[in-house]
Amino acid sequence: MSKRFEKSFFITLEGGEGSGKTTQINRLAEALTGLGYRVLTTREPGGTPEGEKIRALFVRDTGMNWSPMAEVLLILAARAMHVERVVRPALEGKNIVICDRFTDSTTAYQGYGRGLELSAIDSLTKSVIGELKPDLTFILDLPPGAGLSRSTKRLARDHQNENAAEDRFEKLELSFHDRVREGFLDIGKREPERCIVVDATTGVDKMARIILDATLNKLGN
Repeated sequence: MSKRFEKSFFITLEGGEGSGKTTQINRLAEALTGLGYRVLTTREPGGTPEGEKIRALFVRDTGMNWSPMAEVLLILAARAMHVERVVRPALEGKNIVICDRFTDSTTAYQGYGRGLELSAIDSLTKSVIGELKPDLTFILDLPPGAGLSRSTKRLARDHQNENAAEDRFEKLELSFHDRVREGFLDIGKREPERCIVVDATTGVDKMARIILDATLNKLGN
């Protein structure tokens, strides 16, 4: 029997390369759907045809050398379309929206990682999407070396399958990924009511249980 869910709920999963976000999003969506909730999964950059084109520019190593501010503006162009056409309508329809990356990734990657002023990123973000924030964010924490090793294996499979590899950020120096991890952890410390840091070394099944239990607790179950 379908549950009657009378409010919107916005969940995001964040983390560095190879942290397992896609797997956990699929597990969470499957579990919530099985319990009768209406669930929409989406991702950033992407989520709309326009956003997916920007994603191709942004995450694939095509020889383009975007400046940090250009990266933010690309992301925000995609996010504007995503929020307007996907996220807000789904939330207005009382769905649970689960998104692979959102504003915290911009803060962590372009702020902490690239060195842009956090206040500038925040101001630009608010001008594009207003005060929209997730109700619940899971930060999947993994040492960058381990995450990059996982991600490299996935990228090798992509190449074998003749898919265009999304490897632009994997090719950056380890110190960049260390700063990104620090950024995510700082975000979690600053907003403990919204953010839950999950140890991504504990295994897929344990992570899935932690994420589902925390979600159901927030939903009031």
